Amino acid sequence: MHSYYVYILSNRSRTLYTGVTNDLARRMYEHKRGLVPGFTRQYHVHQLVYFEETNDVNEAIVRERQIKGWTRARKIALIKTMNPFWNDLARELVEVSS
Repeated sequence: MHSYYVYILSNRSRTLYTGVTNDLARRMYEHKRGLVPGFTRQYHVHQLVYFEETNDVNEAIVRERQIKGWTRARKIALIKTMNPFWNDLARELVEVSS
């Protein structure tokens, strides 16, 4: 059975990015090393502040779109349910060299 993840990344300025992946550890590795071109690399958005896991890829995609459509305030409220101090949850998933 496969797992799929909807995740929210942030940076020091609390810019938010929502994505979906089938391998959260690999994806965090890619984001943290700037291997993902585009928004996250440009704005240094690589701190994992929220994620959800599901076994249904379609459910993950629908949830990602749902969250992307939310207001910033609603996304922040969601993050605070799991991570009130905005810790980098990826530290447990991938070892990052400085």
